[in-house]
Amino acid sequence: METQLPVDSGISSRDLAVLAAQALDEKQASDVVVLPVGDVLAITEFFVIASASNKRQVKALADAVLTAVRDLTGRSPLRSEGAGEQQWVLIDYGDVVIHVFADETRRFYEIERLYKDVQPISWQE
Repeated sequence: METQLPVDSGISSRDLAVLAAQALDEKQASDVVVLPVGDVLAITEFFVIASASNKRQVKALADAVLTAVRDLTGRSPLRSEGAGEQQWVLIDYGDVVIHVFADETRRFYEIERLYKDVQPISWQE
């Protein structure tokens, strides 16, 4: 399934989060979740969280998000962290923050537990 959105730098936060989730899914990420955290967290609107089975896949997933967002929206992240360690890569677009975890790192931090009252949105077509 190829993500088909026109190039548009004015993409909504929700659409950006869905685009990232779809890019992750296309590269075989597991447990992809999109959380609308804007009502409980003042710094961003959405978290996109995904798991990878190994360090190499963490890098491949992060690269897939960066490429998809750049190609389809022209946006670059405000910052990105963790690429060297490849255990937890955080890609921050301001309104959307993407977390790509190695499986064991995601289980350790349990980031979704912090936002258990936030209902995930459906991102699959």
